[in-house]
Amino acid sequence: MKIAWWKWLTLALMLYVLVMGFLGPVPRLHILNETIRNLYFHVPMWFGMILLFATSVGYSIHYLATNRIESDIRASAFTQIGILFGFLGLTTGMLWARFTWGEYWSNDPKQNASAIALMIYLALILLRGSISGVRERARLSAVYSIFAFAVLIPLIFILPRFTDSLHPGNGGNPGFNPYDQSGKLRPVFYPAVFGWTLMGVWMADLLIRVRILKNIQTENEA
Repeated sequence: MKIAWWKWLTLALMLYVLVMGFLGPVPRLHILNETIRNLYFHVPMWFGMILLFATSVGYSIHYLATNRIESDIRASAFTQIGILFGFLGLTTGMLWARFTWGEYWSNDPKQNASAIALMIYLALILLRGSISGVRERARLSAVYSIFAFAVLIPLIFILPRFTDSLHPGNGGNPGFNPYDQSGKLRPVFYPAVFGWTLMGVWMADLLIRVRILKNIQTENEA
């Protein structure tokens, strides 16, 4: 079976990120110390989550415009993998907070906003499971997906900036640029964002293929 070039690229990027993430040189920073390595995991997972949810919105809009059930299948798959990435990002963020802020959950505005955003997306999964009609489920899910993404952006990127926050880049705290004056983080961070995002796309692609095959089988049996 021939593997697409972008999947080989994904494997290469992830191998590079894992090796450099655990073994590569990092700046020696006060408080952060070795936990700065989490920058290659926590932050790229969140970037990947945003892009996966954005792709889901695109397919949701396409379904509303064309009424093609395949678009609903793709939107659902990207949403579910986006939720997975969201929880992975939340978990790695909690671990990071434990060693830098002193506790896993400090009710930081960005932590709370992220949790609320994921709860909104989990409600979408419950909504899909509660509707038996294929077309009705697809239509309502598409509308909800657009709404959820419209709420996600201000929750994560806008509202935390107006309050006191421990999170870098929020509440007057500097981002990570001042921490990388030696330029050791960027050569791994940017490939990590690309690699984790491609990994999410690959996972969604596998899920889509399985569901399309099941849909074809169901239609043949009907």
